[in-house]
Amino acid sequence: QVHLEESGGGLVQAGGSLRLSCTASGRVASSRTMAWFRQTPRKDREFVASIDRNGASTFYAAFAVGRFTMSRNNAKNTVYLQMGDLSADDTAVYFCAVARTAFYDSRPGSYEFWGQGTQVTVAS
Repeated sequence: QVHLEESGGGLVQAGGSLRLSCTASGRVASSRTMAWFRQTPRKDREFVASIDRNGASTFYAAFAVGRFTMSRNNAKNTVYLQMGDLSADDTAVYFCAVARTAFYDSRPGSYEFWGQGTQVTVAS
C-alpha cells in the first residue's frame, strides 16, 4: 500500500504563488508516473500536471502551461507543484496521485493511489 500526503495549500491572493508538496510512503511511487489533479464541488476532477518516474518529462493541462511547474525528488519520495500567477479559477482541492503504470495518462482512473488533498483558495 502507498500512502500519499499533500501539504502546502492555503489562502493566497490573486497573482500570488504557492508550492504544494506530496510525500509518498515506500518506494513504489519512485518507479511510477505521478500527477496532480484538482477538484471543486461543481466540477469533475481534472488533470493538472504529471511527471515521469525519473523527472525527465512533464506534461501540463492547458491552463497550467507557463504558470505551474511540477518536479520530483525521488530520494525524498516527494513531488512538488509550484504554482504562480494564481487566479480564483485555481481555487480547488489539489490531489497527488500515483499511476497504475509508468506511461502518461491524464485520466483519474489511470491512477492507483491518491492523497487526501490539500485546499488551495485564491482570493482577489
